[in-house]
Amino acid sequence: MSLPIYKCLIVDDEPPAREVLKRYIQKLPILRLAGECGNALQVIPFLHTNPVDIIFLDIRMPQLNGLELVSTLSNPPKIIFTTAYAEYALESYDLQATDYLLKPVKFERFVKAVNRAIPNLAPPQAVSEPPAAAEDNFLYFRADRKMVKVVLKEVLYVESLKDYVKIITIDGQVITKYSMAALEAMLPSTGFLRIHRSFIIATDKLTSYTNSRVNLGSVELPVGKMFQHEVFRRLQPTP
Repeated sequence: MSLPIYKCLIVDDEPPAREVLKRYIQKLPILRLAGECGNALQVIPFLHTNPVDIIFLDIRMPQLNGLELVSTLSNPPKIIFTTAYAEYALESYDLQATDYLLKPVKFERFVKAVNRAIPNLAPPQAVSEPPAAAEDNFLYFRADRKMVKVVLKEVLYVESLKDYVKIITIDGQVITKYSMAALEAMLPSTGFLRIHRSFIIATDKLTSYTNSRVNLGSVELPVGKMFQHEVFRRLQPTP
């Protein structure tokens, strides 16, 4: 059965916040990501050639904030504000925003906001094609003064380096400034597993394991004691 697909735009100057919303959009078959903007000034030219149904919009951004952006749009899509600041809520509703989500945005709250937006949208053309396969998913990380694309199916494991993480892929590595907790939240839980305070592995790259070690081919990594129960729960075959 074909499903209606609603096109979305993410506008936020913080890459980690955009990644969280992209993960949430990927989980809902009725949503499709049309694009993302790192600041509000990029939105107007984008909308001229890429009409969307919903904008997930940060408020505090340089040069032009989210509230100012909405006031410039003559016929805006449904607006769902995503911000860390509660004090803008009243002003956002004056602009007829659909919802106002406080960061860190929880998935359940995200779904509720989408459900509020959809009844007020004209039904888009139904499409029967499925969303992109999980193996084609990717994330961008800032490294060496540029945004580097990391294809998730190519990731072997992630290692913590204090305030940074090292993402080891089939072809190399990317070092970027993230906490392990933030990166873990961005990765799909079905394909990745935290095995140690300092390590996250791609479960499809696992070749063997014991109660204290895992092997990804020739790479051997430790299993932390506090993670052993979850590791065995995830890796043990179901009867």
